[in-house]
Amino acid sequence: MNFLGHLYFSNNDPALMYANLFGDFVKGSDLHRYSEKIQFGIQLHRSIDQYIDHHPDVVELMRMLYPHLPKVTGIAIDLFFDHLLSSQWEKFHSMDYDAFLSKFYAYDIVVSTDYSQEFISFVKELKQHNWLSHYPTRFGLERMCEGVSKRISFKNELTNAPKVFDQFQPAIQKAFLLYMKDAIPYFNTRFAIQ
Repeated sequence: MNFLGHLYFSNNDPALMYANLFGDFVKGSDLHRYSEKIQFGIQLHRSIDQYIDHHPDVVELMRMLYPHLPKVTGIAIDLFFDHLLSSQWEKFHSMDYDAFLSKFYAYDIVVSTDYSQEFISFVKELKQHNWLSHYPTRFGLERMCEGVSKRISFKNELTNAPKVFDQFQPAIQKAFLLYMKDAIPYFNTRFAIQ
């Protein structure tokens, strides 16, 4: 999943939410220079990525969508699932979506000196443009796909992903719900999600 999925599986803990997102900015397996909370967030991030990449319903969906979104199918599915999670938020979380985002945005990551300047700049941009508030909308899905497409180093079809989403929405929705049905208890057991 993309940003929102990682936040969702962070146990309503703003410090862990940021540590989880930081996982995208950390390479290698030696995490000892980071605090325990950040190590935990990086491990959670990697576990979420691995779980979705190997979930059988997601793998089947990837096969279905690959001819339409070659090389970026996994990225597109991450974005699709964030869009579906945000637009159906009340099914999965007791807190209102806007209240959840406000809690996330209000946390000051400068309290940790472990974060790289690159990550701090990313967080500032994320907050400034309020990206996550647009996720439930069609506009938000289009902007997510355009933004990520520009950051990919090779020519790609990600800007066409919203049309693919429209074409395959029932299959995408089904895979998303099956994934969430399995992922919630999986991460609840291993990472104490409440």
